[in-house]
Amino acid sequence: MFNRRTFNRVIFRNLTFMGRKERREREAKRENYASQRSSEKRRNTLIAVAVLAVIALIVGYAAFQFATMTETAPGGPENAGALGSEHSHTGILVKIFGDTFDFSSPSYQLKNRWIHFEGNDGTTIHKHATGVKLGYLFESLSIGLDNECFVFPNEKEYCNTDKYSLKFFINGEQVDNIVDYEPMDDDKVLISFGDETPEEIEGQLLELQAQQLVK
Repeated sequence: MFNRRTFNRVIFRNLTFMGRKERREREAKRENYASQRSSEKRRNTLIAVAVLAVIALIVGYAAFQFATMTETAPGGPENAGALGSEHSHTGILVKIFGDTFDFSSPSYQLKNRWIHFEGNDGTTIHKHATGVKLGYLFESLSIGLDNECFVFPNEKEYCNTDKYSLKFFINGEQVDNIVDYEPMDDDKVLISFGDETPEEIEGQLLELQAQQLVK
């Protein structure tokens, strides 16, 4: 028969065993939790590194493509050189009945990579390849232009009549058409529509000459 002392010893041993078991279980839980957290951190780190590597690869490839793209790329002008084969700046002034047409609007900024307006400026044409004509610039802006008419994207057109005429000047010299003209560095181009007097045309040319090229 168990006496009270023996009974107490048995109870103490059982409680001690249970306490040790619970401690081991808690320790095991802590170790499992720490191990899981460490694994999660490593996995998240590896995922982040992989994502950054993919982004860097994409950005690098895009930069390479942009730097090496040639005239065969979609949307490129016919017979143009490779992108980067030239970087020239040409001043332009368009006057419609004496009012200046504003190319600084977002609608006319960076419409193609070969020749464009940029930097919220509407007075300097940036050309990034040889062989690119002014006609391609206006085509990319959805502006119709020939030796008879200047047609806006909203289809409002200004065409030669008995009273009004479309006039083109390159570096102060009047020409019949500028569509097939390739602008060169420091050129100045005036397009004027209306019934201007020679003195008014001279004033527009002086205004154009005073424009600073944005480089």
